[in-house]
Amino acid sequence: MTTEQNNQVAKRKPVDVLKSVLKAPSVQEQFDNALGNNSSAFVASIIDLYNTDHSLQQCNPNQVVMEALKAAVLKLPINKALGYAYVLSFNNSVKTSSTDPKTGREVTKWNKVPTPTFIMGYKGLIQLAMRTGQYRYINADVVYEGEIAGKDKLTGAIDFNGEKRSDKIIGYFAHIELMNGFRKTLYSTVEKIAKHAKMYSPTLKFSKDVTVEYLIKLAGKDPSGIGWKGDFDSMAIKTVLRELLSKYGYLSIEMQTAIVQDVEADTRTERDNAIEDVVAEEVNMEQAFDDQETQEQKEEQPPY
Repeated sequence: MTTEQNNQVAKRKPVDVLKSVLKAPSVQEQFDNALGNNSSAFVASIIDLYNTDHSLQQCNPNQVVMEALKAAVLKLPINKALGYAYVLSFNNSVKTSSTDPKTGREVTKWNKVPTPTFIMGYKGLIQLAMRTGQYRYINADVVYEGEIAGKDKLTGAIDFNGEKRSDKIIGYFAHIELMNGFRKTLYSTVEKIAKHAKMYSPTLKFSKDVTVEYLIKLAGKDPSGIGWKGDFDSMAIKTVLRELLSKYGYLSIEMQTAIVQDVEADTRTERDNAIEDVVAEEVNMEQAFDDQETQEQKEEQPPY
């Protein structure tokens, strides 16, 4: 490609680059195989999402399409307003190495690169479960102060038939009953969910500003966006529901795929951040060693 052609590509709007990726025959074939006659509408929703999300426009368009394809395979819309599935941008760590011209040592740097990630909403999990035909009942919601009337010590079952005393949310529950009669309920307090989010969320774990106490205060607040800080209650409901389904639910191949992808989206970014911390520590130690070595050399030089 000539310099002039490269400049023309660079001048193209991000959405135009995305459209050219979506027009590729191999890409069209994948969406057609996943969605059939509905592929055109889904592709249009990708363009609309990308065109209105500045953070996604910073990502590689090819990667955006591949993450959107995960939702297409599961036949889940990526419209943010519906809450079934999302394609969001996260800053992942990418390692680069270069040689310091002064010392000749290899210097490792970590750069934050915007990376699109497919994220499942709790409504998407419910939708996939309903498709199996194996669930008589499936529900997940918030629990308000006063609604817990008691707990059966023998079975562990919680009685949620108490009278609501305030709008304060104290926890979240998920409940399933299969067609064969098996049923299970999982309940988690706001505090437990906040600790889980702080420990495992890639966007929160390494943030010094976001504490468990800060997250607890987000429970019950009107949604201002997506994710733990934007919609704490929805993320909490999904966390409880995902745990219940993965341990006790009937999982179709679709559901297995969705849950694995959802978990991997967290652990992959978490692992990248953990690697970054380790390498950053090694680089700092190496720099300290170099500084000490330089100081010793200065002290050994004769005073003339």
